[in-house]
Amino acid sequence: MTLRAAIARLFLQEDLNFLLTNRIPRQALTRLMGWFSRIEQPLVRDFSISLWKRFADLDLDEARKAHFSSLHDCFIRELKDGARPVDTDPAVLASPCDAIVGACGVIDGTRVVQAKGFPYTLEDLLGDPGLIDLVRDGCYATLRITSSMYHRFHAPHDCRVSRVAYFSGDTWNVNPIALKRVEKLFCKNERAAIRMTLDVNGAPLVVVPVAAVLVASMRFRFLDGPLNLQYRGPNVITCDARLRKGEEMGWFEHGSTIIVFAPPGFALCPGISEGRRIRAGERLMQLPGSAMD
Repeated sequence: MTLRAAIARLFLQEDLNFLLTNRIPRQALTRLMGWFSRIEQPLVRDFSISLWKRFADLDLDEARKAHFSSLHDCFIRELKDGARPVDTDPAVLASPCDAIVGACGVIDGTRVVQAKGFPYTLEDLLGDPGLIDLVRDGCYATLRITSSMYHRFHAPHDCRVSRVAYFSGDTWNVNPIALKRVEKLFCKNERAAIRMTLDVNGAPLVVVPVAAVLVASMRFRFLDGPLNLQYRGPNVITCDARLRKGEEMGWFEHGSTIIVFAPPGFALCPGISEGRRIRAGERLMQLPGSAMD
């Protein structure tokens, strides 16, 4: 195969992937998937999980239980104790989830990179000037959770969660193909902005779970009920949740993306770069004043 033919084939595959996962009735299919995944019929469950394993790198060896009541039960599985050791260094923010690192680095004022050549702004993503000022010129990391990964997310440090701002929105796919084609994709999708304060130094964090096609529902341990396309408010939810580093915060109904924003002085830990696979509990960012090789 010539280089030109290989490139043409690649673009054809990308076009097909984009069409099949985006040029569809996204919200209707997301609701349908939410209903279907909860069917507790053994034949439906077994066929669905078997099909999922066939087309994705699904490994259930770490799951706390060996049998699931439904596809949804498998999606939101918990892991065996000790499956995700948490970095205990107080100078480190731990990754909140299993993920592939996407765009990451320094925030240019309020400008952030979605994918190469596709920027977006904190104004578009967060809306709230108070949240924006907390992390302006700071540090960020985009964490993409694939469909077969562990879907629960955890506190990156000992912290207090004081509010959650919910944004109802679309359900574009958040895979790299869509990120290269849809401008401000994260700003269009359903999402929540979580305001945290670290116990160790009082520094603020903003953590943004972003929903996606077939995934428009997220749950938080410290809130009543899910945040999803049927949620009708309030859009800003105040709370006072104290979390220990590594403690479970909530989960997606499937895979998606979490973006971590930190204020100036924070930095990515050595080795954190685009394309890196990371697990919940592993070091992601270092706090101001810390030095690492």
